[in-house]
Amino acid sequence: MVHAPFLNGIRAFEAAARAGSFAAAATELHVSPAAISRLVKLLEDRMGVALFTRHANRLALTEAGRQYRDGLVPLLDGIARLTAQVAERGGRSVLTVGVGPTFAIRWLIPRLADWQRRHPTIEVRITTGGAAAPFAGGWTCGIRLGEGDWPGLVATPLFTADLVPVCRLDVAAGLATPAALAGRSLLRVSHAPEDWPRWLAAAGVEGVVAEGPVFDFYGQAQQAAADGLGIAMGIRPYVDDDLAAGRLVAPFALKVPKRGRWWLVHRPARAEEPGFQAFRAWLLDQAGA
Repeated sequence: MVHAPFLNGIRAFEAAARAGSFAAAATELHVSPAAISRLVKLLEDRMGVALFTRHANRLALTEAGRQYRDGLVPLLDGIARLTAQVAERGGRSVLTVGVGPTFAIRWLIPRLADWQRRHPTIEVRITTGGAAAPFAGGWTCGIRLGEGDWPGLVATPLFTADLVPVCRLDVAAGLATPAALAGRSLLRVSHAPEDWPRWLAAAGVEGVVAEGPVFDFYGQAQQAAADGLGIAMGIRPYVDDDLAAGRLVAPFALKVPKRGRWWLVHRPARAEEPGFQAFRAWLLDQAGA
């Protein structure tokens, strides 16, 4: 007799295997880490084999766990693809895009009205993603900053991530050269402490240390710059629209490439889906790639 698969346990295992911890899987699935741990343990008991080796601060897949994970990925991708195909028979398809909050607010969302005009039957749903978030199984695709080498994902380059200082027009007064940044309020982003030193080194400026308020996200620092709090290190494409509208100015012409670039990422099984193909073509057109 073939027993029905333990779907909740499978879902919990796949998320934990992909994210590397019960806590990260719990965040993705909106349950507690204890619930994820319990579901995985029940799955292991039913299978009669250990899928993880538990350590104090991390999980490690056993050989059986790696085999199970590798076999599940194409099966779950197939379920997602089948679900999308059947949903399209209702006349409307849905794309789920995992993207960082600043990228979504500063670049993607302002352009979605154009997408809706061109593709009124394909709904785009934005979910929180980015470099720090694991690629969730239910996503159609994601947008990430990096080197383009994420295992199990196909990466298509969108545009470079250039660094350029930005501020309000009145704050730019007196900034004739990069050396004039000395003593100014240089706004920083907590997860990118290397941005200011990288740009200042490329500008040939010595002895200037970035000292100013620290923000969790680029978008927060960019808004603070627009409000006159100081000079932010902008990153393309976050600052493109504000520069074009005059809300911010770039007092210096120098743009310095940040490590990595922006990529559209997806699992191979999604490549032939019509909705994804349309979104990919539109995104590349918007990016000018």
